[in-house]
Amino acid sequence: MPTALLTFIAQTPAPAGPAQPAPDMSGTLVWFGAIMVVMWVLMIRPQQKKQKELAAKIAGLKTGDKVVTIGGIHGVISNVKDGSTFILKVDDNVKLTVDKSAVTLVLPKDVKEA
Repeated sequence: MPTALLTFIAQTPAPAGPAQPAPDMSGTLVWFGAIMVVMWVLMIRPQQKKQKELAAKIAGLKTGDKVVTIGGIHGVISNVKDGSTFILKVDDNVKLTVDKSAVTLVLPKDVKEA
């Protein structure tokens, strides 16, 4: 058996000429970089802008602002505390203490509540 293996190895042709150079990857890297830039412009940047706008609105909350919380609760701010909370008036005699980070939307003044 070992002689058959040696015969097979001996019959394989020797490499002809010099080795082929590796293909150029610069074109592929340019396309990959372009795709990453497009993804950043179309997906990541608008989300960051939206988050900054919401953070600015939350920082500027004051008494009388109409807000919507993460849970879908609509109400009017009746008292803004110094910490990270405020009191949300949902209905007559119904007030909730809500964390400022729970606000998802600050409604304009001209919007009427349902």
